[in-house]
Amino acid sequence: MRKVMQLALLLGVTALPAAADPVEGGGDLNPEEMTLERMMRNIERGETSMTTCASGYFITKSGRHVEARELFEACANDGWTGAMTWMSQLEDNGLGGALDPDGAAEWDRQAAEAGDPVGQFNYGLDLMRGRGVAQDEARGRALVDEAARAGLPVARRLQAADYDLDEVTPDADNWKYAPVS
Repeated sequence: MRKVMQLALLLGVTALPAAADPVEGGGDLNPEEMTLERMMRNIERGETSMTTCASGYFITKSGRHVEARELFEACANDGWTGAMTWMSQLEDNGLGGALDPDGAAEWDRQAAEAGDPVGQFNYGLDLMRGRGVAQDEARGRALVDEAARAGLPVARRLQAADYDLDEVTPDADNWKYAPVS
């Protein structure tokens, strides 16, 4: 009986999963895969992917805006247009850095030029408002129209409201878009 218990203990110990320890020569055995810390480590290593870039949403929603900015900027610089629109949101609201309407408009422009409908819509709004860029209502409407043709519901809603920006602007943001005297 004692030998059976010893054998069971030995088999149980050998069946335990390997710890997440560094492997000689680099890498991890059984690394954590879906933690925010892992995503930031990926960014530190220069590794962007759809999963890593999408995790920035959870990072910013947890209030870690500096980390979200670091992740989204790396992803945006690698061409992920969704990260460009998130960088715009961070810049436009001063999250994780200074309020920067010019920087926000620049990220929107990059996303728009890459063909992203959200970027087209947002840059269209920037142009129509003259926020972060010179005002150009005709060009702004044309970009909103492109986003609508791509199927973006909010762009179609703005078109249906005859481009009345109050249709898509929360009341709480009116101060931000008021003309500067």
